[in-house]
Amino acid sequence: MITLNTLRTKFGVVLTVIIALALLAFILSLKTEMGFSGNDPKVGEIDGEKILYSEFYNEYESARQQYGGNSATEEQLDMISDAAWQNLIAKYAMIPGFEKMGLGVTEAERMAILGGEYSSQVLMSAFGGANGYDPAFVAEFLAQAGSNPQMNAMWTQIMEQVRLERMMQKYMGLARGGAYVNALEVEAGVAASNNTYAGKWTGAKYATVADSLITVSKSDIQKYYNDHKAQFKQLPNRTMSYVVFDIDATSDDMLAIEQEVKSVGEQFAVAKDIKAFVRENRHGSVADRYVTAKQLGEEEAKALVAGRQYGPVLNNNVWTISRVVDSKMVADSMGIRHIVLPYNEEELADSLLVALRKGGDFAAAAAEYSVYEATAQNGGEVGVMPFSAFTGEFATALATAKKGDIVKVAAGDAIQLMQVYRADRPSKHMQIATITYPVEASATTKRDIHAAASTFSVNAEGSIEKFNEAASAAAITPRVATVNQGERVLRGLENSREVVRWAYEAKVGDMSEIFNLGDAYVVAVLTGIDDEEYKTLDKVSAQVRNAVIREKKYNYLLDKMSGATLDEIAASLDSEVSEFKGVGYKSYFVENLGFEPRVVGAITTTEQTGVVSAPVQGNTGLYVFVVDAVTEAETPQSVDAEKVRALATAENYAAQAALGAVQQMAEVEDLRGQYF
Repeated sequence: MITLNTLRTKFGVVLTVIIALALLAFILSLKTEMGFSGNDPKVGEIDGEKILYSEFYNEYESARQQYGGNSATEEQLDMISDAAWQNLIAKYAMIPGFEKMGLGVTEAERMAILGGEYSSQVLMSAFGGANGYDPAFVAEFLAQAGSNPQMNAMWTQIMEQVRLERMMQKYMGLARGGAYVNALEVEAGVAASNNTYAGKWTGAKYATVADSLITVSKSDIQKYYNDHKAQFKQLPNRTMSYVVFDIDATSDDMLAIEQEVKSVGEQFAVAKDIKAFVRENRHGSVADRYVTAKQLGEEEAKALVAGRQYGPVLNNNVWTISRVVDSKMVADSMGIRHIVLPYNEEELADSLLVALRKGGDFAAAAAEYSVYEATAQNGGEVGVMPFSAFTGEFATALATAKKGDIVKVAAGDAIQLMQVYRADRPSKHMQIATITYPVEASATTKRDIHAAASTFSVNAEGSIEKFNEAASAAAITPRVATVNQGERVLRGLENSREVVRWAYEAKVGDMSEIFNLGDAYVVAVLTGIDDEEYKTLDKVSAQVRNAVIREKKYNYLLDKMSGATLDEIAASLDSEVSEFKGVGYKSYFVENLGFEPRVVGAITTTEQTGVVSAPVQGNTGLYVFVVDAVTEAETPQSVDAEKVRALATAENYAAQAALGAVQQMAEVEDLRGQYF
């Protein structure tokens, strides 16, 4: 039965599919002008349309409710936020663009998609089963949706995604259809695929040239920056320095925890009502499944099987104590068939149970009555499962079941009739109660660390210079982070959303409050705001200078190089001649040389053997080579096969280029990180 909860679960996959579509995987940036309209601030801009907080929030809430409301985790909420943003990109940029191109989805086409004639990953994710997409699931869902507004809203959103997916497929088809591979490309591809090259090379690495021999002027650096400016394109960003006060347990804390754990362990060991004792302890839990000794650690299994308490034991900064609550001799594994009925079909379930226990055909009954199509089509076959996989009512019902038994289990929104067609040799299974105490800082230690952070804040207030002086006085090394437009967390710092939100609002020189990130206190100062399209020369001067030095060293080696043969060239460069073999078009390395793509490209496009090549400006030095032999593959690539390969490559490139064109035209500005 396709229920709302089922679709919510599956809809999470739908959102993932939507995000995964290359069309919607935009990480775009332009200018960072912050706009406000009353109390409804701008959270972005898409193709000239301002996206206000209220509009995005409505889209976000709609997606969140479709997924399952407040039950979503933080990671899932991030995914939902991204999906809501992609929906707005589709609304304002993609769908209008597709419609202008004449791309659409007709009613006949829509019905063909629903019927399974045309594939849809969205429908497959929402209504697919073990045997793929099943239109009957859709019909069943729509029958229930007639009187359920929430299910109707979900259906509307799913169909919007189906429509967008289909239009995307058509757009990509047009892009791929424009790809073409000519005969010269195929010929070159065949040669590249079939030939491997062997020969000799020589050269000199840039490191052999002393930096003192190279002069780099400001004009050299400026010219390189101007000529290669595209390499320094960036997202609008904010930079900050921050210090971290880790909240770690002191030796006194660890001793106090150890003493508390030992005291609890002594009480736990003599407790009569194990479940009650564990539930009264905030660190305790009772497992919802039974496990065998093989599924436990060796020492824990040894103690529990013998009827003793395990622990207290300290592993990975966690104290652990456990006891057995209950044990059963149960089959290690069971082969299960089931019939799934709606929760309100109690009378039918009881009738079937009586009939099946009298010898009725279980497989036939599953095919006729079970609403879970994925297994009903296979006689209700679930498969062989370990008993430890069952929890709650299922474990209780199956614990005493033998081969051939049929049990009834009512759980959730369904009733299941379960037949045990296989029961392996029984072994001892245990339900375990566990108390765990993490080694963590005490309240006193947390107050002391917070006090240290507060003292730092007072000393650092006022300027970036004072921040750095306070860090030096406290013997703390500040960390540096850059937050690019659209980013919502700091890499390497957990639970950092609030820090990023602060950075978006702060001015250069502003110092933050003390952020409590769970396992650390953090204080930050904003050191820069850069909304320029390209990194400034000041920021990349060291990188540019190194690149200029490499170029000048190449020219230095080029002037030094002389001779007509490899041996003569090697002598002029104070180098040696080395051999290479097995170099092909798809090679990454040259023997005795390393990763040098330009050298590989030059070798594999050589037309004559025995000829000294032109100098190659590599990543690490200047190189020349001679190809002595070209070997053809034992099973050469055919012209037809190469044409197929090359055309597929060209089609994929065309599709990616088409998406790049959309990116450039859409002009998407993402400011969500300031609010979400």
